[in-house]
Amino acid sequence: MADIDVMALNQKVKDQSVFITAMMNEMNKVVVGQRDMIEGIVMGLLTGGHILLEGVPGLAKTLTIATLSKTISLDFKRLQFTPDLLPTDLIGTMIFNPKSGEFTAKKGPIFSNIVLADEINRAPAKVQSALLEAMAEKQVTIGDHSYKLDHPFLVLATQNPLEQEGTYPLPEAQMDRFMFKINVGYPTKSDELEIINRMGINNRTEIQTIISKEQLLQVSETVDSIYVDQKVKNYIVDIVMATREPKLYGLGRFDKIITVGGSPRASISLIRASKAHAFLRGRGFVTTEDIKAVIYKVLRHRLILSYEAEAENLTTDDIIKEIIIAVEVGQ
Repeated sequence: MADIDVMALNQKVKDQSVFITAMMNEMNKVVVGQRDMIEGIVMGLLTGGHILLEGVPGLAKTLTIATLSKTISLDFKRLQFTPDLLPTDLIGTMIFNPKSGEFTAKKGPIFSNIVLADEINRAPAKVQSALLEAMAEKQVTIGDHSYKLDHPFLVLATQNPLEQEGTYPLPEAQMDRFMFKINVGYPTKSDELEIINRMGINNRTEIQTIISKEQLLQVSETVDSIYVDQKVKNYIVDIVMATREPKLYGLGRFDKIITVGGSPRASISLIRASKAHAFLRGRGFVTTEDIKAVIYKVLRHRLILSYEAEAENLTTDDIIKEIIIAVEVGQ
């Protein structure tokens, strides 16, 4: 830390995190509970990391995302993915202008700051491929021209874990592009009572703009500058390596359990997410506790398990839990 002014960085983080805290409090005027989902989406926004939300309908996924966009005055578009959806419905198409005799681009809903891809696994491969280009390259191709997307650009996709009929499973390449997979659960009893008590109120609640797009970009730069010690970086790499070479970490039985481990993109996502988590806790440096707080969201969709794992009733979260226990800091 010798070359890093941690005190100054801590103060900068504390000054700027006030805006993000106020933004999340504003969201709570409309969204009841779901703290984990809200925090995860905010971390994605601060780092430019796309997010996959998995949960049954009716858990405030769309409401949360729409409310977030209002607190920052960002462009927000929701697109319902269906089997008959075409790539042009997502990215746009070329329109012929008879007056000028030229084709002009009519841009689609992907040209927004926040895009909600509702039930993403119901769209065919061509649509998923068009979305993958946008997520990976931050640009889309319409006709013969490529168009840069605005910044910030965030894809939030949802899928229902129960209904698999008529769906198109996301390919590994696309799954790996999501920084987080957040499992959205049911509200607690007290939260559900609060939802009922608020019936008819939320529709009249006005959401205030807390932070401008320019301020958000400044905050994102601060998040990116948060200090990560070499020991913490080694810990992150060890965790991801343990998903690929479990035998090296005393987890030999996982050799036949894990078919595909985390890629280097998993390590990058862990670093970025840990920085965002540290920022939300008012710190200018990352600790191992930040890593443990985000590791499930970062890794659960990147691990592919074998049939043996299914036979043993093991989930990716079970595997991650054992990896955390096995991998020590600084080993």
